Amino acid sequence: MNHIEYKINADISVSQFINLLQTSSLGERRPIHDQTCLKGMLDNSNLIISAWSEHKLIGIARSVTDFHYACYLSDLAVDAHFQKQGIGKKLQALTQEQLGSQCKIILIAAPAAHDYYKQLGFTNNERCWVLNREQRIKGIS
Repeated sequence: MNHIEYKINADISVSQFINLLQTSSLGERRPIHDQTCLKGMLDNSNLIISAWSEHKLIGIARSVTDFHYACYLSDLAVDAHFQKQGIGKKLQALTQEQLGSQCKIILIAAPAAHDYYKQLGFTNNERCWVLNREQRIKGIS
């Protein structure tokens, strides 16, 4: 097994982020061709735990949080060559360590990841609602 170094809020370039997204299944669901959006995603996250093998970014847990009540884990990605080594679990555990004692982690999982999160102890919550950018709030004149 390779030596993995974990970092909190380390600088990550857009190109490193794109490469990781492309080498994980998350690239299929992220705007990898929109560098402005990806830069904004990195710049406006206030908690990023990253995993590195030598100088290569191989994993990320990117969150937006108030550190006290809720932490939205918006991206969890591990390079396919490094999966099944516990890196994703470690990224989540390190994220949780940065949060206050009452802060819950909230995420939206791809259907294929349902069993993964369940076996980690997450509970499924059916109350999530999504309003896509092209949609507008109804009833507003």
